[in-house]
Amino acid sequence: MKEGPDISRIAALMGEPARANMLTALMSGKALTASELAQEAGVTLPTTSSHLAKLEQGGLVTVRRQGRHRYFALADESVAAVLEGLMGIAAGAGHLRARTGPKDAALRKARVCYNHLAGQMGTRLLDALLERGRLARNGETLELTADGETFFAGLGIDTQALRSGRAALCRDCLDWSERRSHLAGSLGRALLAHMEALGWARTDRKTRIVAFTREGERCFEALL
Repeated sequence: MKEGPDISRIAALMGEPARANMLTALMSGKALTASELAQEAGVTLPTTSSHLAKLEQGGLVTVRRQGRHRYFALADESVAAVLEGLMGIAAGAGHLRARTGPKDAALRKARVCYNHLAGQMGTRLLDALLERGRLARNGETLELTADGETFFAGLGIDTQALRSGRAALCRDCLDWSERRSHLAGSLGRALLAHMEALGWARTDRKTRIVAFTREGERCFEALL
């Protein structure tokens, strides 16, 4: 008998088409009801409830009750990272579910990956932070530098407060469309929230596209 974690159970949970569609819909970071997830998956509500029970038991989603409704969300950022990685493998192997079009181009440019910026703009952001010495690599991990502390403080981002949370401050997330890393962790979340709060961009939770305004793009370029 083999030792260690049983990845086959998790792979089976993620691999069923309807459940895969539900998990992908939750990559927007927004909690959804069973009815909303049924529409995303294209299955009946009873079937959706059965799938969600399995995903909850498998530790892939969490449920929060509010009044008569139950809202489902990804269990944590690590689940989103696995999904993003699987999307990259599928895209690299040519397993695409639809023809490319404007939405595909917009998704590749900038999208939300659970709670942080992904796509071309996401990978460029991480590259710039590394090049300017605001982040540094220590083996396979990312670390915030002293210059980075000063830079983010200037943006009004309290990195000490972020460190007190449960999530890692900064880490790599392999981008499915760029095949390179973008910035995840509480710092990645704070940066996207900062851009949205300033009106640079707006996230469409239905498509996961992050649409920057013209002025927002100029400000983003200045940030780099």
